[in-house]
Amino acid sequence: MLEPPALPFGARLINRAASPFSRLLPQLSLAPERLLQQAADQTKLDDFGDDRFREPLQRLTDSLADEADLTPIGRGIARSQIVQGLANRLQILDWHRRHPEIAAQPIRSPIIIIGMARTGTTILHELLALDASNRVPMTWEVEEPCPPPETATYHSDPRIERTRQQLNQSERLIPDFKKMHRMGAGLPQECVRIMSTEATSVGDMITFRVPRFGNWLLHDYDWQPAFASHQRFLQLLQWRHPGERWVLKTPAYLWTLEAVLEQYPDARFIQTHRDPLRVVASVASLGTTLRAMSSWQPNVADIAREWADWNVEAYESSIELRRSGRLSADNVVDIHFGAFMQDPIAAVGQIYDHFGLQLTQDTEAKMRDYLATNQSDKHGRHEYRFSDTGLDADAERERVRAYQDYFGVEEEPVR
Repeated sequence: MLEPPALPFGARLINRAASPFSRLLPQLSLAPERLLQQAADQTKLDDFGDDRFREPLQRLTDSLADEADLTPIGRGIARSQIVQGLANRLQILDWHRRHPEIAAQPIRSPIIIIGMARTGTTILHELLALDASNRVPMTWEVEEPCPPPETATYHSDPRIERTRQQLNQSERLIPDFKKMHRMGAGLPQECVRIMSTEATSVGDMITFRVPRFGNWLLHDYDWQPAFASHQRFLQLLQWRHPGERWVLKTPAYLWTLEAVLEQYPDARFIQTHRDPLRVVASVASLGTTLRAMSSWQPNVADIAREWADWNVEAYESSIELRRSGRLSADNVVDIHFGAFMQDPIAAVGQIYDHFGLQLTQDTEAKMRDYLATNQSDKHGRHEYRFSDTGLDADAERERVRAYQDYFGVEEEPVR
């Protein structure tokens, strides 16, 4: 069975020393009103706008308190992430109020990568970011979107260095994570971080053990407020640093495609595909490493069970949307993991051809250079095994059979 990585000695010492009274410390409190007050104090703003974000915030904090088995450091991490999302919310709404012209900007025909986690979406997003016509949300501007980024200082903004230092702190806690997922202030960021302004980030479901919150979010939440907030976020980012089109990505969209289409009816999609058993094994390994940063004893089998169920729901939803015609063949291109990894540039060419875009020789050269210097095992190989999940391979294969048959997804060796 996969064991979670051990934190550095100093971090373990802090957790042990602070554990007896961590729930009593105001600075580690997860009470929503304390989090809201800290965000207000931090920004000197107090208008949070539409109150619909309060229910997901309450459900998230309840789940964190009751289910996540947080260490003192974990409580600090969770609190910091939530407060940052709330602070961003306050500031974005303030900028929109003072500059109503921001909301008049359209988000035209965004290209959205909707593949499941661990299917090549990260490197694909990075490659597409090299096209100057594509506007991609970078990590630094998603973490600190205010004041809105400007073209003249986009590559020298001091927030880039601040974000780099924050990421370095995370890397010191869990150095193995970079083998699984590249992090960088100047790398593209997923929309799950944008959704933290509504306390509706699917990323929290992998970073922390919050199954009650996750099930509510995926099954019962009305996503309209989250995507309205998502649009406000993008409008602010593009206001002083526009692009021809947005290129976005997050696996979370697979559970929310109806809401995505309601908010962005002219959106175009790239769905990446990979053997679901390899996906769940990789996600379980990733989650075990992430949760080691914040939980006392993360369990790979728990993570695998959670995500095996949620993934099946996403697969079935994507089939239903295709069969119904709600997501038409003209608006989506399917990319299979094996073919993509064998020839990423050919896959990018397929995407551009499908959407009638021009892949210039200069952009293609940039992509080839990027691939040459950013191999997937640059920081070490991510090793994981399906056998560590505790799931029954035959039973799981049967559950995803319809998805594999519909999209022609090949099986990979499972061990």
